[in-house]
Amino acid sequence: MTTEYSKSLSLLHALCLAESRHDEDVLPSSNLEDYPPVEAATYLSCYITFRAIKEAGRLPADERYDNFDMLSVYQAYAMMVYAYLVLPLGSENIVSDLEQDAIVIAKSLFAELTHEELADIVESGMRKFQLIGNADAEHWTNYREDLDKSVIAFVIAGTDDAAPFEKEEVLPVLGAFLSMLCEAFA
Repeated sequence: MTTEYSKSLSLLHALCLAESRHDEDVLPSSNLEDYPPVEAATYLSCYITFRAIKEAGRLPADERYDNFDMLSVYQAYAMMVYAYLVLPLGSENIVSDLEQDAIVIAKSLFAELTHEELADIVESGMRKFQLIGNADAEHWTNYREDLDKSVIAFVIAGTDDAAPFEKEEVLPVLGAFLSMLCEAFA
């Protein structure tokens, strides 16, 4: 039985919420209808970005003061992950709002920042996202393709019991992609 991609995103959203909850937190809903696929993609792009930052050994709290522009690199990375998560939804006629969701992602990643700082991060992150998306250089083409495969591998690993690997095994790869992006913009 093949599950619709949108249902896989919704399921993974619910599973990641359940996994990251604290003992005192209310259990997340088990009804997949409570996890619209575009909202799931938004949540998962933040989840993957947070985990990639951790895997890469990055410290955004310090970079806020020492290297503020690096926060926009995290935003660009999250937007690429988001794009790879929502792209397959088009085959199910589900559309997303990239600009609106960019703001939601920034607010989720950087909740402690001021509105002005968030606006700077979203604007700079979108420029980086577009720059990478439009780059013709072979290394950027390979980067985009490999990141796309890794994001989809994460979804498969998180939702398919027959997957040959666990989603935790994909996280170091996603962290390595974040590190590459940080190095490119350092």
